Amino acid sequence: MVDSAESELSKETHRVSTCIVTVFTRHGCHLCQVATELLESMQNELDFTVKKVYIDRDANLEKLYGEQVPVIHIDGEHHDFWRVDPERFRSCLARHRQRQ
Repeated sequence: MVDSAESELSKETHRVSTCIVTVFTRHGCHLCQVATELLESMQNELDFTVKKVYIDRDANLEKLYGEQVPVIHIDGEHHDFWRVDPERFRSCLARHRQRQ
């Protein structure tokens, strides 16, 4: 039986390890689709959630990311744009988790 201290530690550990990876994207963007599929293929291995945000029809997001989509953020911090390099992503995700 797991005591409550171990249960709380388990919850804290999971909370730290689970990250939100946001992909700022456009409808019909081939690079966005490739990046999203790659990230989704890595989800189970690296324990993160992919969230897609479409910048179409959002003037502020268009201004920020219009020429750079897909833009990738890890828990709100800019990671990369245009393409996802799996090894670079793994490394950045690990560094991000160490800072938490």
